[in-house]
Amino acid sequence: MPHPFTPLDSVPVDPRRARVHEEGWQSWSPSGAYALGDKPYRPTNDNWATVCYRPGVTVPHGTFQGEGLLALDPGDGSPVRLWAAADPLRSVPSIRLEIRDDRAEISADGPVKSLTGTDIQSVLADWADGLGLAAPRPAPTVWCSWYEYFTAVTEDDIHENLRAMDTLDLPIDVVQIDDGYQRALGDWLTLSGRFRSRAGIADTIRARGRRAGIWTAPFLVDPGSELATAHPDWLVRSVDGTPLHAGRNWGHDLYVLDTTHPAAAAYLTEVFTTLRAEGYDYFKVDFLYAGALDGVRHDGTDALTAYRSGIALIREAIGPDAYLLGCGAPVLPSIGLFDAMRVSPDTAPHRRSEADDYSQPGQDAAEFTGVGRQWQHGRLWVNDPDCLMARPAVETRERWAAHVESTGGLMASSDRLLSLDEWGVTTTRRLLGGVTR
Repeated sequence: MPHPFTPLDSVPVDPRRARVHEEGWQSWSPSGAYALGDKPYRPTNDNWATVCYRPGVTVPHGTFQGEGLLALDPGDGSPVRLWAAADPLRSVPSIRLEIRDDRAEISADGPVKSLTGTDIQSVLADWADGLGLAAPRPAPTVWCSWYEYFTAVTEDDIHENLRAMDTLDLPIDVVQIDDGYQRALGDWLTLSGRFRSRAGIADTIRARGRRAGIWTAPFLVDPGSELATAHPDWLVRSVDGTPLHAGRNWGHDLYVLDTTHPAAAAYLTEVFTTLRAEGYDYFKVDFLYAGALDGVRHDGTDALTAYRSGIALIREAIGPDAYLLGCGAPVLPSIGLFDAMRVSPDTAPHRRSEADDYSQPGQDAAEFTGVGRQWQHGRLWVNDPDCLMARPAVETRERWAAHVESTGGLMASSDRLLSLDEWGVTTTRRLLGGVTR
């Protein structure tokens, strides 16, 4: 049952100058500052509400809402106010702001604390500094297959780009194979027909003096996978006993692996220990929102506890020296678990997002939320602004490159490297070789 919203504060504002920062639930949820007259970005359909926002949460019209964090600059010269989850690793309340008679009325459906500061980004940074986390270690530079090849990537594509890195003298530490090497979501150790040997390609990458990286969506299961067919008891359930629905993507429904089931946990451990033993030491774990969905789990654990335990299981399997990048992850419950974190929706070769839903791929959406979460960089983790795309076919590639460079975060290229023109090669070389992280 949802908790009722309890009034917290009433703050006078200047309606013309005040601004509100909404913190979204997960990596892809729009996050940033709005004027009081702005309409905040909201899901444009039920599927994106599940996959990209906080599932089951509907924000009333005319209301600002942050998930665990909401900041207000009253615009009248008085201090900026921040309302923050009291225990963000275990409980992330929704925090609402409504304007009534030139006052901001604040309420929340769980425990929060209040801070003040000089501006929105600095008060958020002060809150993060107060968590007392160790500084994140420097990020490697990365080449990623996704934005050129998507799920059609082949082993030969990886080899071609690996050779091109040497030819073009690009300072790339990690060659990361993205979605498409596996047969199905959940069947991570079974190759698609486009790949011959995971261990073999890792060996080749390492022989060229680079590190091998790989993508998984560890909590997602394709209903047509061997895992779902052979082990239906490994899936999180809805209250009616059917597999919990985690939305749709790749043209099919998505189920959720129940990592509180001992056999499912053992399988996930096997996946990551196998990949680590094959020579992979950079792991992008994606669509992590699924692990934090409310549902019926084997041991009755609540969703956030199950999520953190699932990530801890992965970390234990890959070891402390491997680099772990989260994506599509619930932000506050992920604190302390990752080396780097995607802090925005996906970019794209185009600027605009689908139906202007700022959770969907597009450069405008990625910039908006990436800027809004810049305060997280170096405090919670290394920010991942998403990949540089510098090939001529990319719309406004100069502007996108400038955004990526300005973040100072994880630098990753995602082009077919031989398609780069002179500007593309020079820009890729500069961003991957000249950023202090």
